[in-house]
Amino acid sequence: MAERVVVHVGLMKSGTSFIQQVLHHNRRALRSHGVLFPSPWRRQVQAVRDVIAHGDGEQQPPLAEDGPWRSLMADIDAWPGTVVLSMEFLGPRGPGKARQILADLAPARVEVVISVRDLARTIPAMWQEQVQNQGTRTWADYLTGVRDEDRTSRGPGRSFWFRQDAPRITRVWQDAAGRENVALVTVPPPGAPPSVLWERFASVLGIDSTDIDLEVPSNPSLGLAALLVLRQLNERLAAREKPLDPGQYERVVKQLLAKRGLANRAGDTRLGYRADWVAARGDQDIERLRLLGPRVVGDLEDLRCTPVEGREPDEVEADQQLEAALDGLEFLVDQLTQRRAARQR
Repeated sequence: MAERVVVHVGLMKSGTSFIQQVLHHNRRALRSHGVLFPSPWRRQVQAVRDVIAHGDGEQQPPLAEDGPWRSLMADIDAWPGTVVLSMEFLGPRGPGKARQILADLAPARVEVVISVRDLARTIPAMWQEQVQNQGTRTWADYLTGVRDEDRTSRGPGRSFWFRQDAPRITRVWQDAAGRENVALVTVPPPGAPPSVLWERFASVLGIDSTDIDLEVPSNPSLGLAALLVLRQLNERLAAREKPLDPGQYERVVKQLLAKRGLANRAGDTRLGYRADWVAARGDQDIERLRLLGPRVVGDLEDLRCTPVEGREPDEVEADQQLEAALDGLEFLVDQLTQRRAARQR
């Protein structure tokens, strides 16, 4: 039986991919510290999707005994030390689901980790995320929805704040796990080395991270011209008589074209953002979090919003977007040529 389970619930775009990569890459070293990170990580993804979709007394059918979540619970039961789960889909769950997850992990001592990033950097990152997942909303429309915080209709406001309302999410997990069992890890300000975020997370685990290798693949971001091209491509694909299914889009557009092709373009300017309302909302969130009183690893001042340097979409010329589109086409031609040559061999 696991003595302790550390559940990292996100938030999205708060360095979760980096932390997950470090945990997976160093899983053998972690075992020497008595820490299990169940692998492959996709198994955790499948288990979390399973538990989100079933159970808690309000949803049917109940969890299957031989399903991904119960299988993961069996591995946790078999480990004698600390187990780390990390999946940002858990963050925005409601009170009933949070209590169900913690009950399934009993009698292990459960600690919940919530990583949080300032809103000024989070909002552009979340727009990029939705563009890389078949999204067609323009930056201007996305901002309007987020700023208005309309949580009653399907749109960017509801989607964003469901995943990024740090005080609400913290309160839900505090109510489920107890305030003393929830830690808030703040993402350090721009310019800080990635090691700072890992050291903060490792301090929650209670391990000496000197033997942990932090040279792991990064989650690449796209430049602004590439993002604008990808959004317009999404519009075309969505208008087709037979759009790509999510799996096809994930493999061909997101992973191949965007993350392996467009993300590697040199010299593409980044999306910038500055707005008074974001700074005011960030200050408000800091005060709400202070009142909740979670254990803070880092500093709540890290969540103060400062302008994100970069350009606006209307400052990107058409020829810059054309260049990004041509770079993407060239990359895909190279990939197609190499794959056909490999098949012939």
